[in-house]
Amino acid sequence: MKVLVTGGAGFIGSHVVDLLIQSGYEPIVVDNLQSGNRKFVPPNVRFFKMDISSPQIEEVFAREKPDVVIHLAAQVDVAYSVKKPVEDANQNILGTIRLLACSQKFNVKKFIFSSSCAVYGEKDDCSIKETFPVQPQSFYGISKHSSELYIQTFHQLFQLPYTILRYANVYGPRQSSIGEGGVISIFFKKVLNGDAPYIFGDGEQTRDFVFVKDVARANVLSIEKGANGIFNIGTNSKTSINQLFQIITSLTNSKLSPIPMPEREGDIRYSRLDNTEAVNLLSWKPDFDLQTGLNETLNYYKRMLKDK
Repeated sequence: MKVLVTGGAGFIGSHVVDLLIQSGYEPIVVDNLQSGNRKFVPPNVRFFKMDISSPQIEEVFAREKPDVVIHLAAQVDVAYSVKKPVEDANQNILGTIRLLACSQKFNVKKFIFSSSCAVYGEKDDCSIKETFPVQPQSFYGISKHSSELYIQTFHQLFQLPYTILRYANVYGPRQSSIGEGGVISIFFKKVLNGDAPYIFGDGEQTRDFVFVKDVARANVLSIEKGANGIFNIGTNSKTSINQLFQIITSLTNSKLSPIPMPEREGDIRYSRLDNTEAVNLLSWKPDFDLQTGLNETLNYYKRMLKDK
């Protein structure tokens, strides 16, 4: 079965590609390499350097005729979306619409979309369910929710099957330092280089950190499961940014103190995702706890430093 992975040279996408190969699927990668890395894609995987908003994407569909699309390519920086909403919408909304139109035209059997907990906006300190109101407070969150609505409407009008995955804060090997989701990557890189990282606001904001290999598994499971559903992909546990910094300095034996910075526009206070629906309907649950995931991530960045 052919699976077209947009953003397949990126952080999450490259892990999805690896798991697809292990699971017996045939991945095809489209990536503009703006934030992705060609080295993350195995050499035997067909690769197209292309932007998803390019009209040429239709040629890839015509040539490859994928059975499934896993759509991960996106602008993921909340702060960037607040500064440049047009660019954010062009990539995240218009790019998704073009992929949906191609999927409908070339009879794709399933469209799997990477959404975000950013669609929920500000919520109390609680476990967020998929049924909670969607109230994004950043243009990034709006672009993700808009894409969800287009996907659902393509299903209603053209019977294009889909699965939407709303990620908590994904972390792990190969992550860049772009975007709020990259806080673990930023902390590790700074601390290992002997630099003090920034903490925005009071540091008591909490996040649900989910390991990238668990997220990759949710995508691959969605090929066969979770038809026309929306699923939270998180650990249903919370960690404050201050706690995270303490864990990372402990793991790295660092004596650094963080540099306090003003709170950022568009940042939410609390985020923790109830994953019951994913457990029940995708047969998915996180295999990595935070300590295990952080250890694997630390080992990766240590190897990267050594290879420099």
